[in-house]
Amino acid sequence: MRLADLQAPSGARKGKRRVGRGHGSGRMKTAGRGTKGQKARTGGSVPSWFEGGQLRLSRRLPFIKGFNNLFKHDYAVVNVGQLQVFEPSTQVNAEALVGSGILKQSAAKGLIKILGDGDLDRSLHVRAHKFSAGARAKIEGAGGTVEEIVIPAPARTKRAKKPGAPT
Repeated sequence: MRLADLQAPSGARKGKRRVGRGHGSGRMKTAGRGTKGQKARTGGSVPSWFEGGQLRLSRRLPFIKGFNNLFKHDYAVVNVGQLQVFEPSTQVNAEALVGSGILKQSAAKGLIKILGDGDLDRSLHVRAHKFSAGARAKIEGAGGTVEEIVIPAPARTKRAKKPGAPT
């Protein structure tokens, strides 16, 4: 048997109903559209969102205020006090935070921000996407180093304004 030999069993494929083709077709007069009414007329289709004249859904819903910023960055937040679990002079990055149980695996795949709540008494090399001013001061004050991971900017398009162009 070859691919070209395959065919549907008899009765599996039904022919298209041809309406409006006279008495012999068995679909004469109203051609299966029922009697009168908007949907019986030519071109009398009703949009899928039309609700028969009642107040439509978009008018019934309360006003939704605000908008969703497409360029917003969501950060997984870690406080400086939580970094006390690491040994001195340890490299603290996303993998280390997951290994210590501070962050979940799913949160560590995104962006990480270190905040300054809590105290730190050991020198650590911390790698994250953002640091608050207080967190940066506490880590460097304890003898540690801060490395900020650069977030890649979206690609510029042809329509984007060139830097220094008059507005």
